[in-house]
Amino acid sequence: MKSFFFRWYLNLMKFLAFFVPTKANAIVILNGSGRSGSNGFLFYKYLQKNYPNYQVTLVEPWPSSHLPFSMWKKIGQAHFIFTTHQPFKIKKKQVNVAFWHGIPLKRMGIMAHNTLRKDNLRNQHLWQKTADLVTSSSDLYESMMTACMAIEAGKYQKLGFPRLDALKNPVISKKDFLKDLFGKEDAKAKIGIYMPTFRYELEDGKIMEQIKQGNFFAFTDFEISKLNSSLKNNHQYLIVKLHPYEMRLFSNFNSKYSNIAFLNNDYLFENNYDLYELLGLTDFLLTDFSSIYFDYLHLNKPIIFVTNFLEKYEEVRGLLISPYQKITPGPCVNNQAELVECLATLSPDQGDSERKYWLSLTDEVVGENNSQRICEYLEFK
Repeated sequence: MKSFFFRWYLNLMKFLAFFVPTKANAIVILNGSGRSGSNGFLFYKYLQKNYPNYQVTLVEPWPSSHLPFSMWKKIGQAHFIFTTHQPFKIKKKQVNVAFWHGIPLKRMGIMAHNTLRKDNLRNQHLWQKTADLVTSSSDLYESMMTACMAIEAGKYQKLGFPRLDALKNPVISKKDFLKDLFGKEDAKAKIGIYMPTFRYELEDGKIMEQIKQGNFFAFTDFEISKLNSSLKNNHQYLIVKLHPYEMRLFSNFNSKYSNIAFLNNDYLFENNYDLYELLGLTDFLLTDFSSIYFDYLHLNKPIIFVTNFLEKYEEVRGLLISPYQKITPGPCVNNQAELVECLATLSPDQGDSERKYWLSLTDEVVGENNSQRICEYLEFK
C-alpha cells in the first residue's frame, strides 16, 4: 500500500513539473547513494568547480516524498537528469544519464531470487523507456547489468564512473584521518575499513540482533576486546562502515576501543565528504558481497572477504558470478579466529596478480578523469 501511494505521489509531482519550461543549462542530480561512493554527489562537486555556467542542483535523499515543490520545479527545468539508481525524467526531451552505483556482484532485478515478477517487469519498462545513456566501464559490467535489468546494448557508453576519480585523490591526509576517527598519531598505522552489504534482506532476526548487540561481523566467536588487542599489536586500525539500515541499530557510535571506530554519515555530511574521497587513505578492505570490492581494485591493496553468510546469501538472493572463492582476489574468513590470523600476516603483495586480473575485466576505460570524459561526451561547455 505504501508503495502504491508513493507512486501516486510521484506521478502527481511529475504531472505538475511537466509544465515548467526546460532550461538548456539546467542540470539535476538525483542522488540515492548517500555519501558512500556516490557518483551523483561527486559529479555534483565536479560540475560546481569546473562548469560554473550550468545551474546544477543536487537532490538528496532520492526518492523522497518530502521534497518541496520548488525542488520539483528544478527537476522539471532540467535538460540533463543524472541518476544513481532507477532512471528518471519527466519529459521526453530531457536526457537521463544513468550512473548506477556499483558493479554488481549480487543478483538484482530479474536475476535475483527474492524479487517479484511484476516489479521486474516494471523496472525493465522503466529502463527501456527512460534511460537515454548508461555509463559503463566494461563489457562484463554491461553483461551483468543487462542480465539484471534488461538494458539495451545501445544505451551503454564506456565513460567510467565519477566515484572512481576520488579514490586516488583523498581530500585530507592519512595523519588527519587517523586523528579524526581514532584520536591517535601512529607513523606505522595501517588503516582498514569493513564495509558489508545489506544483511537485513537475509531475513534472519538472529543476525540483526547480533549486529544490534555490537557484533558487527555477526561472528559466532566474536570478542571485540580480543579483536582490538590483535589490531593494536599490528598497528592496525579498523573503521566499521555499516549499511545505513544497520547503522540505525546502534545507539552510540563512540567506540570505547582504541583501534576500532565506527564511521557514520554524520562525519561525511559535516565535512562535505564522500567516503571515496577518504577510501584511498586505507590500507586494506574487509567486505562480504558488496560491489565496493570491484572499485577497491583500483587501489591495488589487500582485500579480505568475510564469508560467514555466503551459503545463506546465495540461497536468498544469489550472486551473478561464482564460485565465490574463484572470483575473490583475497583470503576468505568465516570467523574471528581466521580473521585475526589473516590480519597478522596481511601483505600488500597478497592477491596482487588476481586483483589486476579482475580489474582488467571490470574496467576497460583508459584514463582516470571519468567526470571530465562524461562532460566532454555530453558536450558541456
